[in-house]
Amino acid sequence: MRLYHSYCRLLVSCAIAASLVSCDRKERPTTFSDEVFRVLPVEEPYQFHKSLKEGPVHKPGRSRDASKAPDEMEIAAEGWTLLIPADAGSVLRHAAEDFREYLNAAMNVRVEMEMVPSLTGWRELKRVIVAGTAKTLPGCDSTLASPKDYALEASPEGFAVCGFDERGAAQGLYNLESRMSLREGPFLKKDLRSTRRSLYRTRMVLNWLGWMEWPDAYLSRIAHAGYDAIYASVYSNPNGAEGTAHYVVVRRQDPKRMKDLLTRASRYGISVYAPVLYRFTGDRQSEEGLRALMRDILTRLPEIRGYVLLTEGFFYDTWFGAGGHGGQDLRAWARNWSRAVGIVAEECHRVDPAIEVLPWEYNIDFRPQQVDLKRYFIQQLPPEVIPLVTWENGKSFEIEGLKGLRGYVTDYSISQVGPSEVAAAQITEAHSRKMRIYAKADTFASWQFGTLPYLPIPYQWHRRYRALEQERVDGTLESWSYGYNPNFVSELRAWDSWSGAPPFEELLRSIARRDFGAGSESLVLEAWQRFSEAIRRLPDTGPSMGTNSAPGNPLFFEKPRPRTMTIEHSWWDQDLWKTHRAARIDPLWPFTRASFTFIPDFSGRENMAERYARQRTGVMRMAKPGQLEGVSVLPVFQKLTLEVADALEAGLVSYRQAALQAPESKRQGAFREVLLVEQMQRTLRSSHAILAFEDLRFRLAQNESDQTELKRLVDQMLRILKEEISRTEESLETARRDSRIGYELEMDYVYGPHVLEEKLEVLRRAMDREIPAYRRKHGI
Repeated sequence: MRLYHSYCRLLVSCAIAASLVSCDRKERPTTFSDEVFRVLPVEEPYQFHKSLKEGPVHKPGRSRDASKAPDEMEIAAEGWTLLIPADAGSVLRHAAEDFREYLNAAMNVRVEMEMVPSLTGWRELKRVIVAGTAKTLPGCDSTLASPKDYALEASPEGFAVCGFDERGAAQGLYNLESRMSLREGPFLKKDLRSTRRSLYRTRMVLNWLGWMEWPDAYLSRIAHAGYDAIYASVYSNPNGAEGTAHYVVVRRQDPKRMKDLLTRASRYGISVYAPVLYRFTGDRQSEEGLRALMRDILTRLPEIRGYVLLTEGFFYDTWFGAGGHGGQDLRAWARNWSRAVGIVAEECHRVDPAIEVLPWEYNIDFRPQQVDLKRYFIQQLPPEVIPLVTWENGKSFEIEGLKGLRGYVTDYSISQVGPSEVAAAQITEAHSRKMRIYAKADTFASWQFGTLPYLPIPYQWHRRYRALEQERVDGTLESWSYGYNPNFVSELRAWDSWSGAPPFEELLRSIARRDFGAGSESLVLEAWQRFSEAIRRLPDTGPSMGTNSAPGNPLFFEKPRPRTMTIEHSWWDQDLWKTHRAARIDPLWPFTRASFTFIPDFSGRENMAERYARQRTGVMRMAKPGQLEGVSVLPVFQKLTLEVADALEAGLVSYRQAALQAPESKRQGAFREVLLVEQMQRTLRSSHAILAFEDLRFRLAQNESDQTELKRLVDQMLRILKEEISRTEESLETARRDSRIGYELEMDYVYGPHVLEEKLEVLRRAMDREIPAYRRKHGI
């Protein structure tokens, strides 16, 4: 083992480039990638998903090198007992059983569990962990005030977990697990005494596995991550009633399946929120229809905790995307929509005043200049509902090098911490009306790199956590179609969602030590710092080709053959057909939806690369009339994209070094962490290559009479193709070894190994056949 680690250090010391580690010894791997791909096994698509569904929640986590410190108490391998009240409910019973399972599987410790009539005198008991609520643990912390609050207390020979309610007690037990996991041993401080208050009434998350796939193991993982609510399932009425025409192709809900989910989720202390889809027209018949829908849902599924009224499916008269209303004054629309919200609230609160109604006018134009309109929506809402605001969308920002021009976040992005101007105004308005306020705010993943399971940029996430706390947000919806999956960032978020968390830097250092091994903490923290700073300069915002599907998007030199149905000569409009929600694919590259596919204008009339840069920065819709005339956004966009990629590479130097130094037991996990960031970097470089190639292809069409210029342009395109082939080959090997990459729930795999193989065929055909043919044709 010592020889092996010496070799790893030798590899690092031989680094001659940020991504290259090479030595003269031919019998050994010569690059970091060679070593990673040698160590990591190939995974089938959805393999990681399968492990979350069927695999154990807890895995071995005790380090052979970990030993009890003088200020710690050890839970011995045998002889300890876990006590809970005899009348404990399902939430505490499940958490206690989980705690036993954790100690056995992760720490190699066996404890007996007893359900006792009374926990009186619990401080005098020896070699025990007791868990209960303030009502069942006499004399425990009297300052617990709200659901999910808990207190941890060490006694001379044991530990106590006291929750305000059973959800609090469960979270206290999970926190003990977290403490031991970071310590890599069954050790807790002898003087442990911590009162932790939940900072949020609700922390909600979406699914990452698939439509209504909520197995118990996955629900358990969600509860361990500190979430107390799930949103199930998007764009379908929970009682199976048909939704709005806008979502005609979305699956309809099975009420029996929803009922089963409600029952199982409750055992983990998880509440279920559901959408309501309805087109409200304002007349009496429409009102009666809405009331009938709600009464049926409430009668059949009374356990649902709350309802999300998202304007994408719950709207007044006509649905439109953000800004799609044109010049229409939306105040009347807001009043009528708010009236529909009030009807839902009336029906819900007639059954149970505790049911939460969350109106979410997400797609109403969120540019900074719409502050008054967005505030007006809050003003129209009935006071008993809880507005759900979109945290960062619309946040304006300066773009370096574009004097006088500003961009804005076009959709969920972490490059801007938030809140946006419109969200801040809505939060202030809600507070002035004494209303609670929830926010849809990503906390571990984002549509910037939405095809990666999470983003290892902890310092930037932490800035958002602090901003949410400062704005006094009461609850959160913390993911969208890139729903929850286990990762160290969501672990940080769980710590941060209660008061009394350890210092952030201390937490990071503990996680780095656990995941990469002792001695590498500074290397890992240096990398995380660089990654977190890099993301702040990324100009590509929202769900775009550039930050999501660029690894799988080809570079087209010539218009390719169609790969699916075409209707270029029928009475149907091909462009309208491919953007309809029932299709949403482009026949030239049908592996993902059209909005994620970069297709050039093969007529040569428009430079689609320039158009892309203007759209994804938000400059196009922020600029005043005539302000973009004669201005090219693309060069600045490309410059910033490369600078962010270079900054990621700078951080990868120490990240790779830490991974190579990792002990054998941690190497696979450490390597996957590195691959994730490498794929982020490749995504940006592929985006840059696609746009640069398109810009050159467009310029070819403008200079066909100048042979010297044509040769220069074609030479550049050939160089880009060669680099992109090499990059795509590495993306392919990465995707083959990490089945999380390229996936997000809304579309399953945006790109996977088979798509990358198809892309390579297109690139090689362009390099080997199309460009040589073009050279012959033009004599260059």
